Amino acid sequence: MGNATSSLTSTIAAMALSEDRVTWFTNTFEAMTQNMERAILGKRNVIHLALTCLVSEGHLLLEDYPGTGKTMLARSLAATIDGSHARIQFTPDLLPSDVTGVTVYEQQRGAFQFHPGPIFHGIVLADEINRASPKTQAALLEVMEEGHVTVDGVTHEVPQPFMVIATQNPIEQAGTYRLPEAQLDRFLMKSSVGYPDAQATEDLLQDAKTRDRAGLIKPIMSTDLIESMSAIADEVYVDPAIITYVRELAEASRDADHVKLGLSVRGCLALIRVCKTWAVANGRSYVVPQDVADLAHPVLGHRLILDGEAVFRGVDIDEVIDGLLKQVAAPAVRKQ
Repeated sequence: MGNATSSLTSTIAAMALSEDRVTWFTNTFEAMTQNMERAILGKRNVIHLALTCLVSEGHLLLEDYPGTGKTMLARSLAATIDGSHARIQFTPDLLPSDVTGVTVYEQQRGAFQFHPGPIFHGIVLADEINRASPKTQAALLEVMEEGHVTVDGVTHEVPQPFMVIATQNPIEQAGTYRLPEAQLDRFLMKSSVGYPDAQATEDLLQDAKTRDRAGLIKPIMSTDLIESMSAIADEVYVDPAIITYVRELAEASRDADHVKLGLSVRGCLALIRVCKTWAVANGRSYVVPQDVADLAHPVLGHRLILDGEAVFRGVDIDEVIDGLLKQVAAPAVRKQ
């Protein structure tokens, strides 16, 4: 699919970002990572993905087994920035108004008053999102995409930056409602925390007296600085060869074996957005093909829908993405 002879050029003239701004971003990103590592041991890559999602102004879906630290990761991220956060425990009887808020008539004032729900916080943990009814899940669609909530015809803005971190348990399916493709696509990335390695497990057991590790996290960032980081990431240079590479990956995904629904244009935009943040977090003012490969799984994994036969045969979506990365040739890197 790809053109193996195409080259990626990264010239100084093409890079609008100054070295000082790139260095500040990289150092700040690392400081946030180290702060979160006080609670989440041995999971640096997952922390990087969560921070990349935040700076890229997206939302994160965590799917993993119980007790792996999904909630701890969300709380640690919220505690790292000096902003508001809330946790919503999704249950079958949760109503949309329990998420967005409700308008109530107050007799003393003689007027209707809006009482905001927990969605009006900077970082919102939607715990076990697939346990709520589709109607309640849909209450998140507008705010995740547009950054505001409409209740009784009145639009209310949510704080910025705004991020939803949703969790779901892949093994307990009784009494759950599968997220539809339209809502899955609202999440910028999907990942899992996984079990800690041997050393991290022993360190956690050694410090068993600490019941709430997220409580160790102190804010080191203001929300204004997160917005500054997002502005810097927006200026990262993306060579036309990278744009072509992402387009060819999307086209290949739509014709791939076992795939019923391939990568959409919105998915391509999501991949470019996170690659720009990932690049500057690694000290570069330009995107390289490896950035695309590093982020293909968390960005594409929940967007590519397998056909029924593939699901029955147990085809792994990660294998499909690996096949796409092998099939589509990445542009060569050539610095000038």
